[in-house]
Parts: sequence; structure tokens; C-alpha cells
Amino acid sequence: MKFLLVAVFALIAVAYAADDPKYTTKYDGVDLDEILKSDRLFNNYYKCLMDKGRCTPDGKELKRLLPDALKTECSKCSEKQRQGTEKVINYLIEKKGTQWKDLQAKYDPENIYAKKYLKLADERGYEISAKARAILSQ
Repeated sequence: MKFLLVAVFALIAVAYAADDPKYTTKYDGVDLDEILKSDRLFNNYYKCLMDKGRCTPDGKELKRLLPDALKTECSKCSEKQRQGTEKVINYLIEKKGTQWKDLQAKYDPENIYAKKYLKLADERGYEISAKARAILSQ
């Protein structure tokens, strides 16, 4: 879950077209670095995902798609969305541990997805920091 949860954050603006088997790439141009560097932007998405604040339209889509992305191993994600997921997961674990734990408790309380996606990340060659790897394998 953690890997996909990050995918969720990484996808930060992913919208899903109901008749399309893939998530839209409409928001693939979103600058994840800008969001991750800005406490204000980061916290807006975090609060949206945690039901503690208002959601922008792209935040609503992200929140709506997260459970599906976790369940389907991000099978509907573009390569850019997968790469963004890797970046966001590492950032969350390394820099935003408390928020990471909150998101994990909400979206993967039984740690089902975390282990599953760690294996998937290894199979696909995604880079995961040693700290993130240790947390995901718990």
C-alpha cells in the first residue's frame, strides 16, 4: 500500500476517465517537486486525503483513485505516474514520517499493500531508499 499510497501522492492530480481503462495523463505535467517543497501545497493534499480539509478537483480525483490504484497495483498508471509514485513514497518516508504513518493507517491499516508493492517495486526496478525499504517491509 505504501508504494501505491505514494503513487497516490505521486499521482497527486490523476483523474480517472470512467470509460478508459487507464488513468488520465491530464495531470502528468504537475510539478511534484514544487508540491513536495511547499508545506502549504503538500499539506493541502495531505488534509484532503485524510478528510481533514477541502480538496481541489485533482485532489478529489486522487483520493477517489487511491483505493483502486492500491488494489490493482497501479496497473492503470502511466510510466510517468509510476515514477512520480517512487519519488513521493521516498519523500514521505524520509521527510514526512508522521504523515506517512497517518496515510498508511487510513489506506493500508493491515499493511497488506506495503509488502506487496515492495516486491513489485523490486521486480520493476524502482529505486527505494534503505529507510523506505525497512519501513515497507515491516
